[in-house]
Amino acid sequence: MTSRGKHPTERTRVRRIPKRGAYDRTTIHAILDEGLVCHVGFVHQGQPFVIPTLYARDGGRLLLHGSAASRMLNALADGVDACVTVTLADGIVVARSVFHSSMNYRSVVMLGTLRAIEEPAAKMKALHALVEHLIPKRWNDSRGPNETEMKATSILEMSLDEASAKVRTGGPIDEEEDYALPYWAGVLPFATGVGKPVRDPKLKRGVKVPKYVSRYRRPR
Repeated sequence: MTSRGKHPTERTRVRRIPKRGAYDRTTIHAILDEGLVCHVGFVHQGQPFVIPTLYARDGGRLLLHGSAASRMLNALADGVDACVTVTLADGIVVARSVFHSSMNYRSVVMLGTLRAIEEPAAKMKALHALVEHLIPKRWNDSRGPNETEMKATSILEMSLDEASAKVRTGGPIDEEEDYALPYWAGVLPFATGVGKPVRDPKLKRGVKVPKYVSRYRRPR
């Protein structure tokens, strides 16, 4: 996948309103970097599952982590096909007709299989990427994982080779004859923000809120 764009595969081609599809690395990476939660779809023993989980992008791969006892991670590590999605909701599009009301959004769909990261240094590097995606600068301002904690944690990686984005922006698109109707139309944008940090009651006296917490913002 290059920054100039990539042709979609048959599996990732956006078929419903294809003009909203995007396959370039810049668009896909920006959406993944802003998001925090992905949904992982897979089939285990004949039963479909869709599980929400934290993730991180590290270069051209997606990282997932969780308990070594996780049914989802163990199933994915066995090489089952997976579909991973990330969606950012930007606003409600209020049209004059119910039919044309919609949402402004940015989403990414990723297809493929996942591989467990076993080598200790590579696993630690992946865990570092996961922590930094959630709260940048936190890794060096917290206790790192010990050997027992590393053994209790599984980290999987997935290539972003088969990924596509879909984006809707702008206002409502009504039928021409509906523009004369006396109904309000427009966009209700979603404003995302971060509240004031809440102190842990057991926090050691004198420990101040670090700037990377008090000034926390998601990339956009």
